Amino acid sequence: MSVLQINNLVKNYGSIRAVNGLSLDVERGNIYGILGPNGSGKTTTLGIVLGIIKQTSGTYQWFDGADGDKARLRVGALLETPNFYPYMTAEKNLELIAHIKKDKTTNLDELLDLVNLRARKKHKFKTYSLGMKQRLAIAGAMVGDPEVLIFDEPTNGLDPSGIVEVRNTIIRIAESGKTIIMASHILDEVEKTCSHVAIMRKGKMLATGTVGAILTTDRIVEVGSSDLDSLRNFASGINGIKKVEQTGDHLILTFPEDGANARDINQAAFEKGIILTRLIERKRSLESEFLEITSKYQ
Repeated sequence: MSVLQINNLVKNYGSIRAVNGLSLDVERGNIYGILGPNGSGKTTTLGIVLGIIKQTSGTYQWFDGADGDKARLRVGALLETPNFYPYMTAEKNLELIAHIKKDKTTNLDELLDLVNLRARKKHKFKTYSLGMKQRLAIAGAMVGDPEVLIFDEPTNGLDPSGIVEVRNTIIRIAESGKTIIMASHILDEVEKTCSHVAIMRKGKMLATGTVGAILTTDRIVEVGSSDLDSLRNFASGINGIKKVEQTGDHLILTFPEDGANARDINQAAFEKGIILTRLIERKRSLESEFLEITSKYQ
């Protein structure tokens, strides 16, 4: 079931088109990463579906339109910098959010446990590290038990320890059955956190699907031989091979991550009477995959 459907969304700021014909379908229970460089339209898109920004054209619909204008009550969001009262404790800040949302059912201690802050609930917000502040903001977004959570660059500005803490928090939330939509420009975080990804650049959707399908970690093996024609024929018949390309005097073979490795290829080639003069194995980096997708739309 879809929790969010976006159809041909456009947002113009004068002559600048921040979102350009974007369509997206988010299924219930997914951790959906919207990935793209700064200025790609991620935050504008989230602002539109949250009702903060008015689109120029196009439509979006929450929960198949069943709730109308009340759908927003089923969505929690964290956009930009966490905003709390610095001289109030974490507990008091969350109590204030619950009061504003008119929520009397949320167990705030359970929320603080979920974001690993219960032991610090009596400490003032100003004493928190950046990572702790971000996790408290995530807890604030969860007050009222929303079905969908939206996070805009949740690890931005954090040190490595803070990034891991926030990432683990998001994964724990998703395991509880929530749907999460997360915008990020950090490729590694999307790959480690999300089940699905949509890649944006200059307001356009370039690719969407499961992380494994869009951002693959294929195995690359470079091979060479004095008899390149025989090598090419041999390589094309290797079980599971995805692609054979020639670069100069050698071939580049692409396999799935669990496909043939360099040792297998060397032995099989030798058995066919082909002596390899070049044999280099490496994994295709997620960075190169991302750059290949986005470079088509410079």
